[in-house]
Amino acid sequence: GEYVFGATPFGWRIAVAILGVIAILMTARIMRRMTRSDLIGTLAGLLLALEGIHLVMSRTGLLDMALGFWVLAAFGLLVLDRDHTVARLARLVRDEGLNPLATQYGPRFGLRPYRWAALVALGLACSVKWSGLWFVVFFIIMSLVWDIGARRAMGVGQPWRATIIREVPSTAVLALAIVPAVYLASWTGWFVSDGGWARDWAAGQGPSIVPDALRSLWHYHAEAWGFHVNLASPHSYASNPLSWPFQTRPTSFYWNSIKDGTQGCPTNNCAAEVLALGNPIIWWAGFVAMIYQAWRWATHRDWRSGALLVGIAAGWMPWLLYLNRTIFTFYTVVYVPFLVMALAMTMGSMLGASNATEKRRARGAFAAGTLLILIIIAAWWFYPIWTGQVMPYEQWQLRMWMPTWI
Repeated sequence: GEYVFGATPFGWRIAVAILGVIAILMTARIMRRMTRSDLIGTLAGLLLALEGIHLVMSRTGLLDMALGFWVLAAFGLLVLDRDHTVARLARLVRDEGLNPLATQYGPRFGLRPYRWAALVALGLACSVKWSGLWFVVFFIIMSLVWDIGARRAMGVGQPWRATIIREVPSTAVLALAIVPAVYLASWTGWFVSDGGWARDWAAGQGPSIVPDALRSLWHYHAEAWGFHVNLASPHSYASNPLSWPFQTRPTSFYWNSIKDGTQGCPTNNCAAEVLALGNPIIWWAGFVAMIYQAWRWATHRDWRSGALLVGIAAGWMPWLLYLNRTIFTFYTVVYVPFLVMALAMTMGSMLGASNATEKRRARGAFAAGTLLILIIIAAWWFYPIWTGQVMPYEQWQLRMWMPTWI
């Protein structure tokens, strides 16, 4: 963006904006593939487009949207890997008359390019922010659990043992090769330049069998780690991760008080703000949807529910380890796509099964439709404070539903 448009606000924001737009399409397509429903897939994409944190972060030159993009891409690639692996196993059974009970381990899964591509995407996520490491761990475990389920569905006698022996070693080797290689590749500019921070640190530290460049890079990482782990300076917009599902403390990115009737202000007292506030209806309904999807996974073993919960957990739960850190609500943009997909699936359940009675379907459509209308109204209402539009101060105050939003 900066290469094409220069080091200007548009130049450093346009790439992130493009990623935010593509993420909406990706969310819709991933949900469509997981549910085989055009309606639920479209609904998931629409919900992400109406979500305030996603909108604000797509318009802001910060790292978190890029992190969320690669995390979502990795998740989508793993879903593709699951589908193609299951389809391949089904063809083996159909075409070759495979009897999985003849062996305790079942057939080998063969080459899995989608899983490799997912590891590349996870490496890119880590190159944006180290919190991407949590998704590496969570997603690899999730994918291996899917492998166990596939073997169990085929009738393999020992699906856990088979997966541990056949999949875990190769997956671990590939992860340890691909993710670090992609991460190091992202430091190419630092390696080939002389002006990078601490680039020549190792030159004054004495001889070592480890190349100076790698020693200097390790020092860089140690310094960054020490700074962030010990970062506890107070900030007026810091938020506790426990409050994130309720959106009680959003981050204000921009504020302008206009007293002279200029800048399009129709009165002598106007305000303009960019507030990284999630769509409250999506978040509050999404919290209920999370509970419902947890119930579906626990009672029906719905792999889709479990997968979305893994995405939410990887983006949210690690921050619960740092309740005293200076952290912000907009970090949630990484798992917002999983939240809206969980809500879209829940709204699909509200509609009822295709063989449900007409009365049941009508009631479900009314409930889901009412919720969607409320979400759209909320997006319209909060759009001015998501985009920094000038408005009379009284109008701005009407949008501050909680005192903690100010």
